[in-house]
Amino acid sequence: MFRHKGKGRTYSHNLKLASILSCVAGLVNITGVLSVSTLTTNVTGHFAYFSEELFLKNYKMAFIYLFYILFFLLGAFFSGIIIEWASKHKSHTSYIIPLSVEIIIMLAVGFSPELLPDRPSVPLIISSALLFAMGLQNALVTRVSQSVVRTTHLTGLFTDLGIELSQLLFNKEKGRRIQLNKSIFLKLMIISCFFLGGIIGGFSYQHFQLKTLFIPVALLLFAQWYDRLLFKYYSLKRRLR
Repeated sequence: MFRHKGKGRTYSHNLKLASILSCVAGLVNITGVLSVSTLTTNVTGHFAYFSEELFLKNYKMAFIYLFYILFFLLGAFFSGIIIEWASKHKSHTSYIIPLSVEIIIMLAVGFSPELLPDRPSVPLIISSALLFAMGLQNALVTRVSQSVVRTTHLTGLFTDLGIELSQLLFNKEKGRRIQLNKSIFLKLMIISCFFLGGIIGGFSYQHFQLKTLFIPVALLLFAQWYDRLLFKYYSLKRRLR
């Protein structure tokens, strides 16, 4: 899912990656909204709030929204640095460090009610940590899939989906129609899994609060170990023949 890059990467790899990590993003987003009333998978809304608070001369809140934007950027920057460093050392495990950092952040936020005292700064810490994690994930997925998959926000996906649906009406060439159908299905999977993650997260939050983040942790661990598990499965299958 992560190990294959360049010409060795297939549509199937991107589909699996998109399905799992868009579900992660949906879970994280709804958990952030329900726990600290903050969107944690994109920064578009935060730019609007930042502008509004500046207009109202509420500079403290404007700074907080700017802080959120910078933490998403910082997560993407950190992910990019790790991948660039790993690629120069010809490492095939460049995804492990960003994913591991994301898992640690999720676990820390999940345990934060026990770890952090109840102070006014706690929502800011939780929001910033989740935005950093989602910036990191989005940059990782974008690089691994060569910009084919993005999992943390849907605006661009709906735009591309609308364009491709319109192209499907006018393209009669068989090869192009197959390509469009595959691309449309990929985007529909990302959107569906994001919504599914949000629904699961919403119901789970009623019972587990921030520990709902343990669900995306399990999904990330599965994604991290998927290639090895698949390799062991095929090895065992050959031995049994």
